[in-house]
Amino acid sequence: MRCKRIGAGAALAAGALAVTGLAFAPAALAVTPQTATITADCGGFGSGEATLTATQEGTAAALTLKSAITAPVALGEDSIASTLTLVKSGGGTVDFTGTKNPAMAAGAPVEVGPLSGTVTSGDSLEAFGGSLRMTVFGITITCTATGPQSPGPFVFD
Repeated sequence: MRCKRIGAGAALAAGALAVTGLAFAPAALAVTPQTATITADCGGFGSGEATLTATQEGTAAALTLKSAITAPVALGEDSIASTLTLVKSGGGTVDFTGTKNPAMAAGAPVEVGPLSGTVTSGDSLEAFGGSLRMTVFGITITCTATGPQSPGPFVFD
């Protein structure tokens, strides 16, 4: 009987510590919205809708772009150097850069990211007025949004 009481007491103590740890854990930072869509024009490489997905951890943020624009040739994994420039609501820009992309077959939708950038609490970032520059095989492709992103700018905690 005594062993059962000790075991139950230990379980209750462990549970209380876990709850206390959750109560004092820092709140997770979030960006809203987490996804937005834009219509992009990439000049001679095409135009179409793209989806931007944002994540945030502290001041580090990452954006991934999936586009209706297709790859003209097969592309290897991590072969596209990309810079996504978003416009701050109060003025200025924030760049998200990287060389992350999945392998893509010719004719597959272009996807880049996650691209890394630094944000501050309260940053409101919009693709319209910015650009996406991708360098593939030494050729730079620049895409621009043709209107504001929907449902609205990314707001970081």
